[in-house]
Amino acid sequence: NFTFFGTIGFNFIFNMIFTYRYCRMLEEGSFRGRTADFIMMFLFGGIFMTIIACFVNLVFLGQAFTIMLVYVWSKRNRNVRMNFFGMLNFNADYLPWVLFGFSLLLDNSVLVDLMGITVGHIYYYLEDVLPRIQGGMKVIRTPRLLKLLFDEPDEVAYVTDDTAPHPGGYNWGEAPQQPQQRQDEEEEE
Repeated sequence: NFTFFGTIGFNFIFNMIFTYRYCRMLEEGSFRGRTADFIMMFLFGGIFMTIIACFVNLVFLGQAFTIMLVYVWSKRNRNVRMNFFGMLNFNADYLPWVLFGFSLLLDNSVLVDLMGITVGHIYYYLEDVLPRIQGGMKVIRTPRLLKLLFDEPDEVAYVTDDTAPHPGGYNWGEAPQQPQQRQDEEEEE
């Protein structure tokens, strides 16, 4: 229900472009190197929207999901200057509301846009605002399994010891020596 944007037409193309663009910008920007967190945002938004959709009788949530992505991107890039169809200049912070107004002009269902803005705001608040306020906490935690599956493993730092008297820099089979012990042994020789 999140991949249906209606029949092929202006609204369909508009939503596809916005989904691609803001999904890509989020992934390359604030979620760079954090694929599991990006997937967690998708899961959070999808589950939350599905629950809300049960109460407001909506089936197709593709447009709401797009607006959620736009909302999260706009809040994380609030000072980026935007231009809407060459007529309206504004900061990115207002982009979801500009799209909301555009939906009103096209006579689309604004309930879908409001749902996307609401879920995007809840995600943004829980992920970016609440942990930074005094006494705040991180509510959305990415499960370890997602991190193991999707994130790059941490790089292991290998330390080489150029002062070792044997080739390879490590004496296999012996217990590692502390730097002070090694200096004492060198002084005795």
